[in-house]
Formats: sequence, C-alpha cells, structure tokens
Amino acid sequence: MNGEINETQTGRSRGEALRRSFRRFLWIAGVVLVVALGAFVYVRYYFVFGSGVKAGTLNYVVKKGYVFKTYEGTLIMEGFRTAGQGSLQSNQFVFSVDDANLADSLMRMSGRHVELKYNEYLGALPWRGYSNFIVEEILSVK
Repeated sequence: MNGEINETQTGRSRGEALRRSFRRFLWIAGVVLVVALGAFVYVRYYFVFGSGVKAGTLNYVVKKGYVFKTYEGTLIMEGFRTAGQGSLQSNQFVFSVDDANLADSLMRMSGRHVELKYNEYLGALPWRGYSNFIVEEILSVK
C-alpha cells in the first residue's frame, strides 16, 4: 500500500511540474510575441526610414478624410528631358502634413516655388496621413 501512495504522489508531482513548465513556456512565448509585435509596429510605422528635401511648385494642400481628417498635398517638381525631343516629364511628390499650423501655412502658398523637408516612413498611419512622406518644415519660399 505504501508503494501505491508513493507512485501516485510521484505521478502528481510530475504532472504538476509538467504543468508548471508548460505555463512558464506559454508565459515566455507570450512575452516574446508581444515584444516582436511591438518591434514590428515601431519599425513599420514610427521608424524614420529616410529624410530629405524636395523642391518644386506647390500644387495644393487639402484637409480630407472620412474618419481621420488629414492634410494631403502635391508638389510638382521641375520636369526632366525625356527621350523625345522637346517633351517634358512631370514629377509629382505626394505628401502628408501632420502639423495643422504647417498645413495652414502651406495652404496659403499654392502656386509658389517651395523647398520642403520631409521624413519617409515604411507605412502610413490613418491619423498621420495617406502618404508615407510626412512634411516636417518649410525651408524656403520663392
């Protein structure tokens, strides 16, 4: 009878140890998953992939959107010569602006030659704008 009790107790302690190690594994796997998901979201939507300056004629800046009202704009850069003689190619730079004061300033500058400093992100967020290019400041206006 003593042998049966010891075997039952040993089986229970093994089962409890197995449950404990499985819970520990699930907890560690959950933490790793949350950290990996957080790193992915940061790199995809908040890490500045590139930054630079674009110059051209400001076409328009508008506030639009169904749920999130964002400022979107287009800058027309000077054309480049193409294979055909006498033809020009139009380049448009589509951007978003997340600062309302900057967007209001840009709205009053339509049709003028401007230089804009921007940051490029890998993904667009709905409350930041439709474009991956976010204008940060106006460098010059002519």
